[in-house]
Amino acid sequence: MSPQKLIIAMTGATGSIFCVRLLELLQSSDIETHLVMSKWAKRTLDYETQYSIEQIQEMATEVYPLHDQGATISSGSFLTSGMVVIPCSMRTLSAIAQGAGDNLIHRAADVILKERRKLVLVARESPLNEIHLENMLKLSRMGAMVMPPMPAFYNLPQNLDDMVNHVVGRVLDQFEIHLDVVKRWRGMVSVSEAS
Repeated sequence: MSPQKLIIAMTGATGSIFCVRLLELLQSSDIETHLVMSKWAKRTLDYETQYSIEQIQEMATEVYPLHDQGATISSGSFLTSGMVVIPCSMRTLSAIAQGAGDNLIHRAADVILKERRKLVLVARESPLNEIHLENMLKLSRMGAMVMPPMPAFYNLPQNLDDMVNHVVGRVLDQFEIHLDVVKRWRGMVSVSEAS
């Protein structure tokens, strides 16, 4: 059997650490990762983290240029478990909702939708205006999962790393990839039992 394949797209929205952590976690798994980054993703990564573009690309199994419309991930015949756009800018979300295929991220997402595979959009914006909400509703009705990276506090996070891991772990849950990074809800317990 061929390994499970996951398309990962990083856009220029704030929150590039979510994509970094996703790639870090999947490096030690048997999941094949197929990465494409927008121009602004590279700028945001440089601004928000200590990681270089080269370091991020080395974490992926395959890396594709943004404007390579002939890449394998632009075809439905390339079998994958789906695609995650993490973080997902409102520009990218809008382009996917409207079917604009002017770069490889948009095209790959369009293919995932037409093939009825899992598309997860880790949408990063706040507050949301009516256009954002309408685009999200449209995509949700098409079968996409819109997952803003909301922190959880029931798991009693000790630091920002715990919060990032929780969001990324929940994203991976959408693809039935369960790594030991999420403290699962066990029902109401006292604070002394939870620690």
